[in-house]
This record gives sequence, structure tokens and C-alpha cells, in this order.
Amino acid sequence: MTLQDMIKNMTPEIYASLRQAVELRKWPNGVRLTEEQVELCMEAVILFEFQHDMPAQDRVGFMEDQCESDKEHTDIIKIMQ
Repeated sequence: MTLQDMIKNMTPEIYASLRQAVELRKWPNGVRLTEEQVELCMEAVILFEFQHDMPAQDRVGFMEDQCESDKEHTDIIKIMQ
């Protein structure tokens, strides 16, 4: 079974559990995730969100306000145009 197959078969409950595990850096039983597990869980969460066409504001890592560094770059781009 490929990662894509697992994502297709993932339930919303499993997605929520993986997302929480990444956020807390531990499994529901309290065992700490390894860095590799964090990366793999994050990849699964992102793929699930992409395949289910979740709105951007509901996805992992969404930032409502623009970063200050991005604002600086936007100003530079406007000046150069």
C-alpha cells in the first residue's frame, strides 16, 4: 500500500488524531513522537488536507495575517514596478 492509498483511506478521526499528535509532539497515550514521526505525520496531514480540498484557513500552518517580512518584500516589489 502506498502513502497515497493510505491517505485516501484515512478517516477524519485519524486525520484529527495525527494533527493533534503533531501539535502536541506526542501520541494520545503520551509517548513522545520522534522527529521522523513528526515529519511523516505532518506529510500525511498536509496530503489529507490537499486531497479533501480543505479551505486554506482550516489547513495546518495557515496564518491569517501576513508576516512582517512578507510585507517588506511586497513594498519592495511595488517600488520596483
